[in-house]
Amino acid sequence: MAIDIHALELVPATQSAMADRIVLGLQSTVATIAGSGAGAAVVTAVSFAAGSLPNTYCVVVTPAVDATVFVSAKTNSGFNVTLTPRLANATLPASSFDVVVLA
Repeated sequence: MAIDIHALELVPATQSAMADRIVLGLQSTVATIAGSGAGAAVVTAVSFAAGSLPNTYCVVVTPAVDATVFVSAKTNSGFNVTLTPRLANATLPASSFDVVVLA
């Protein structure tokens, strides 16, 4: 359910996608497959309803495993999350991550 915000204050130098609202998206425990071997990255698509995300937004990802994270291919309906083992000789197990989208 949407919550109407009637007053919005942004700190100086803030870039906002919309002047009258904050967009917040949450997905918990997004499943990932296991890596194919030592050092192999795993890419997972994260989807929201078509057109529900603005053109610019911030993504925060919290993996459940020891991995580095980056986000790519951002659109107004989702993006890709890539997990890479932090240690080159490690293999990622099947796991999950949490996502927060803010605009």
